[in-house]
Amino acid sequence: MDNANQQQERSVRHFRQILLWPLQLMPLPAGSPLRQHHQLLTQAGVSQPWRELADEFSGDPEQFQERHYSEFVTFLPYVQRFLYGEGGGDDGSPQHGGSPIRVFRRDDVAQVRMSFKDSETPLCFDIVHLDLYFFHDIDVVILVVEIAADDLDLRQVQDTLYRFGRAYPPYWDEDGSGGHCLRRSEWLAADGRVLATSDYEKRSKYLAFVSRFRAPCISSHWEFLLRPLVLHHSDEEGPVRYRQIEYHRMPLLAYLAMDDPRRLSRGDFARLVLVSGPGKSGSLPYSDQHLEDFEARFCYDRYWHPQAEHAGTRLLSCGHAFIMVGSARDAYFTGAENGLLGQFRHQFFLLALIPHFHKAALLMLSDRLVTALNRLQIGNAESVKTFKRDIREVLEVFLRFTHRYWFTEISDQAQARALFAMTRGHLGTERLYAELREEIQDMSQYLDSDSLRRQANTVVRLTVVTTAGLIATISTGFLGMNLIDAAQEPLPERLAFFALVFILSALLTGFAIVRSKRLSDFLEALSDERLAPGDKLATLAAVWRNRRRPGNG
Repeated sequence: MDNANQQQERSVRHFRQILLWPLQLMPLPAGSPLRQHHQLLTQAGVSQPWRELADEFSGDPEQFQERHYSEFVTFLPYVQRFLYGEGGGDDGSPQHGGSPIRVFRRDDVAQVRMSFKDSETPLCFDIVHLDLYFFHDIDVVILVVEIAADDLDLRQVQDTLYRFGRAYPPYWDEDGSGGHCLRRSEWLAADGRVLATSDYEKRSKYLAFVSRFRAPCISSHWEFLLRPLVLHHSDEEGPVRYRQIEYHRMPLLAYLAMDDPRRLSRGDFARLVLVSGPGKSGSLPYSDQHLEDFEARFCYDRYWHPQAEHAGTRLLSCGHAFIMVGSARDAYFTGAENGLLGQFRHQFFLLALIPHFHKAALLMLSDRLVTALNRLQIGNAESVKTFKRDIREVLEVFLRFTHRYWFTEISDQAQARALFAMTRGHLGTERLYAELREEIQDMSQYLDSDSLRRQANTVVRLTVVTTAGLIATISTGFLGMNLIDAAQEPLPERLAFFALVFILSALLTGFAIVRSKRLSDFLEALSDERLAPGDKLATLAAVWRNRRRPGNG
């Protein structure tokens, strides 16, 4: 077969890529009238391109489509309630049966134009969706970018997967361009106007930002896309602030419809799912030893039959990327409504969204724990009080996350169950959850033990004060026995007797409170039969002795 025919059979007739970019939202200021970040985008006076998207369940039931139904029944009931809420809610809020997910969409960006380093001809991709996913009570937002194109070369697809979803360059090439990044990325309006352009080549910008804020910044075209959300470590003003929570490479899903997917080599599949960029056909992106168990680790071949007349569909996942490859000649594979293309954009998208949300939420909570510990000043009572409040808030959020969002199983369908398990296994969410749970339990036990210690100290002091108060009680009772008969004395003398007893009792009680710790030590020593009388007297003498404060020399 000549090179032209081989190239033709390795072309991608239809291509879809969905980026999932989890970001951490900074907590709202204390005392804010709004409790959820998405509310800041809908309040009056805020000019911004994002508009809240009504779900398919809120419209006319006659317009509810079969693909919506298929998507819904894929998941178990508790996952359905997480994704779609429950019917009959009063206001659509999670407290009244609504979904805890709020989706916002912008429609002003029509295309993205990508310029690659090894090509002078840029590629244009249609923007299918630009969405923001907010989650109730969780300081996480996920940016979703779906792009599409037809009739691409496999190398172009591999290069797009490798270079498009990068928030910032990890380094710079000799020509000054960002390493591993596109030479240029441009958001285009429907009329062809350039709305924003990347600035990966501005090395001084990235270096100065890291030097100043000790945090990476992002390319200008991603900043534009997220506005009015603004980067936390910046001087920009915005209603919602965010920070990066993971690596600069964004997780992704990809759909490839090819004339004959069996023409892809083992190395081609490895480059796709491991997102390693284009390479020579037939070669592996990594060593044979590293990819020895490639099929077992990354491939789901339940419906892949490369030796049959119809090869079927191959699904691959490495956690960071999910890839679907099939035949463009298969009507079921290319079906946008009831076919696999529709499932890729809905069911498989949610199968990837959930574990990536889990990982982002766990990393966010872990970051909040670290932040609380870093702010703690042991000797500062106000700092300790703030620390305890922050830890209890994290504990409350973690409990809500566990009971509302954390799933180990999401479907009884074999394919969905297996792919979800594969993705979360690669992401390590189970390990992250266990580690975070242990850390929060340690913090909770510390707070409980500290509270019990304080309560015990209070009980000891109250016991000492009560014991000392017995003296005053006996004294007043003794007087009540008419040992000193002053009942018939004039009122001034009786008041004088009362004042004398009151003052002495108050002084004794105050002294007992001030020296309660030393008095408790004396009472403990007094009850210890092993101590000699001299040791007990020494303990009593220590009650009256003034201790010098450290540092007052």
